[in-house]
Amino acid sequence: MAKAQDDYVRVGSPAEIESLLESLIQPGGASLVLDKPDSTPLPVVLMEQVPAESLSMDITAVREIGGELRRGVGFRLLGQVHGKIVRTPLLKVVETETVAGRVICHCEYPLYLEEMQRREAFRARLRLGMEVGAILRGEGEATVQGDLKDLSQQGCQLELPASAASLLSAAAMIEIELCFPNGTRFAVKARACHTVADTDRQIIRVGFRFEGCKADQERKLWFFVREIERESSRYVEEADVGRLPSMLFQSQAVASTPVGRRNLLSYPTPMARRLSRVAGYLDAQLLELQQGDGIDSIQLSRHADMLLMLADEDMEALLFATRCLTREPLLVRHGLSVAAHILALADGATVPRDMRKALAASAMVHDLGKGLIPGNLLSATSLDDGGYSQLKMHVALLDQALAGCQWLSAGVVKAVVGGINERLDGSGYPAGHDGDQLQELSRMSAVVDVVDAMRRDRPDRPAWRIDAVYRHLLSSPGQFDPRWVKRYIQRFGLRPIGSLVRFGNGDMAWIQRLDQQGKPFQVQLTEAVEPPGEALGEVLRGNVVARLGEPVEEVPVST
Repeated sequence: MAKAQDDYVRVGSPAEIESLLESLIQPGGASLVLDKPDSTPLPVVLMEQVPAESLSMDITAVREIGGELRRGVGFRLLGQVHGKIVRTPLLKVVETETVAGRVICHCEYPLYLEEMQRREAFRARLRLGMEVGAILRGEGEATVQGDLKDLSQQGCQLELPASAASLLSAAAMIEIELCFPNGTRFAVKARACHTVADTDRQIIRVGFRFEGCKADQERKLWFFVREIERESSRYVEEADVGRLPSMLFQSQAVASTPVGRRNLLSYPTPMARRLSRVAGYLDAQLLELQQGDGIDSIQLSRHADMLLMLADEDMEALLFATRCLTREPLLVRHGLSVAAHILALADGATVPRDMRKALAASAMVHDLGKGLIPGNLLSATSLDDGGYSQLKMHVALLDQALAGCQWLSAGVVKAVVGGINERLDGSGYPAGHDGDQLQELSRMSAVVDVVDAMRRDRPDRPAWRIDAVYRHLLSSPGQFDPRWVKRYIQRFGLRPIGSLVRFGNGDMAWIQRLDQQGKPFQVQLTEAVEPPGEALGEVLRGNVVARLGEPVEEVPVST
């Protein structure tokens, strides 16, 4: 043994090198990491060693890297031996051959190996689109469901609903059952060792340390860690379609109830539950941005398609559902509401589907850049010039994060993401463009955005009633295009879907559908001045006014 490097200790003895490599010569024993930025472990099979001369490995499962190896790109081999991570120094391939359809590489023999001493540092993080549920069982019958965020051999981090705090204590032993998409289940005992609360998202992130693991559990954990990293590597570059997926993340053919934090949440309508899947994506994407990643092109495309499908299926149900996602972060709720209202305002019969999809995608994420600026700016009741300059940076930050979304129309992104905060008189941001420079999509988006924002509580003021919002917009023709303001009012009416309204007989009800004259056609009674939830009462359809009287006023609700 020689000097330590970071968390590794160098192994220089020829006998020890040979012994450690022999332990890696088995299926699943070794992974390969290319010497380039953001490279992740890839599955290979170390086949044979000729001590002090060469190594032979099978790269058939990742044959797409053969060209890079032949061009001299360096790599490391790594694996686990006796509970420790072992890796080679940088090696290079000397020769490549194909034998019976298998791709075999012969490479240099390592002069030394390195052993990681701190296994907890070797932590596999689940990327966006990789969903692993977790069931926690405490004493008695108490259970809670959550989502796996990262995994190591010594522990894991879970995202749990805030209500799970009662199940946890420093001394309590918890059973955690991990539930992979392909049906694989793995149970292990653990204790909570640290907790971080996120009040905006109404969740807690809890780090657990595994206890009493047996040898077979340790082997499975190592397998899970490697498979998570293997699957994660498929999300790094969209073009890398040749990489074989991990079977752990292949969904079962027969649909089953998913396990996860949102699984047990209740929603006022079936559409709200379905929309919560899109909200869950945006929530996860926001966290990915905060961890330094960009907008995931594939996931954005899939969820924009999902939102379009919901809109085409039942637009009125979708509009109401956007008022029901109270457990989601404000940036997520606002983005979905703006997207749904833009889709409703942009006539689907005349706007091509690709354009509608780009509109939906751009609107969904248009405010996520605010998650990358200091949080105190969003909670401030007033901003000085410096704070306002920082706030405006969210647009440029999101533009950078969207760079990998090649399918997304650059023109639509510029009009919606770049133009939604601009004003006709040039007082908006980020560019201060005036009316002559603003596209129609920017003018429309600005109206939709400000209506939704003004109907929500803000640190410096409570939510406005819709009639007050309309008066403000109509009296500000220098900022908002009067044509789009009038179109918005004509499309959504004086008592829009998603409004809580007091009727002539004193009852309150949520507007869920309107008739062709813009009058309430379907409402759901409630006694609570709070967002739609489990406390909703009877649903009335048809001639609502005959039973409840004329709508008297909107009751502002913080959503």
